[in-house]
Amino acid sequence: MVMASALESNLRPGNAPPATPVNNPYAGNAQAISEGQQLFEWYNCSGCHFHGGGGIGPPLIKKHWIYGGEPANLFDTIMKGRPNGMPSWSGKIPEYQVWEIVAYVRSLAGYESSNVTPSRSDHMETNPSSVPGEVARTK
Repeated sequence: MVMASALESNLRPGNAPPATPVNNPYAGNAQAISEGQQLFEWYNCSGCHFHGGGGIGPPLIKKHWIYGGEPANLFDTIMKGRPNGMPSWSGKIPEYQVWEIVAYVRSLAGYESSNVTPSRSDHMETNPSSVPGEVARTK
């Protein structure tokens, strides 16, 4: 079964087809998010993203990502890669595992409910104003 991905462009010949939202089948699933956390380590995502706090790769604990934070955008980023560093994992990681990683990555930024999200390690920074490229927001 091939999963749909985010559209790369809205330009289509003829009438535009209606947009079909791509939802993560594992969103809100505590077990899948936990599996995603393990996969994040096993596939060495932490080697660049430093447990989500950013390093060689961008931080994942911030609210806004360059290529979008919707599940379909994150899925595409992992599967297709991005210029200047993010490799393509298509054909190397099964799609269901990519979706689990997507759920975990979104949990790092607070997009998943706290009831289903594993707690952060003590060494991770939780102050958004200290994350490079993130602006502190006042309430």
